[in-house]
Amino acid sequence: MADEATALAAFGYELGVLKRVRRAGWWQAGVRDPESVAEHSVRAAQLAALLAAEEGASPERAAFLALWHDTQETRTGDLPHSAQPYLVKPDPRAITADQTAALPARSGSAVRSAVDEYEARSTVAARCAKDADKLEMLLQALEYRAAGVSTVEEWISSARADLFTDTARRVADAAVALSPLAWRTL
Repeated sequence: MADEATALAAFGYELGVLKRVRRAGWWQAGVRDPESVAEHSVRAAQLAALLAAEEGASPERAAFLALWHDTQETRTGDLPHSAQPYLVKPDPRAITADQTAALPARSGSAVRSAVDEYEARSTVAARCAKDADKLEMLLQALEYRAAGVSTVEEWISSARADLFTDTARRVADAAVALSPLAWRTL
């Protein structure tokens, strides 16, 4: 078994794969160079913190949960929704357990508990993190639409339909009404 520092370094290299894994569903919308899973995860974590602050939950915890929500894609790639009829969805908890098996006990436990909490959606922080995942997709779809990709309505509708919190629903409504470049004038 590798020593703890080596295990952490190896996992760090594995996490780097997320910078190269592209969000595959966007190819089906006609996006030539979609964002990476890592890019998606960073904005999702930032949005999770904001949603949690507004919902009275821990911004730090919500951001932490969102940061780990797609790390399993180092092993599976990003599976688009169109693959669902043909594949059994991999269990994020099982993948995370494999990914973290060699890690030191504290760090491995921290990652596994974050993924478990996110998947269970039993806390406000977890629901904010999930909402942030959907809001990030919504914002990205709106940005792609503004750049000329006209086939993103399915992603916009899907994101809006799956939101848990009032804050996320209000943000989604505002985002749809707002130009992706409006932030420069607010």
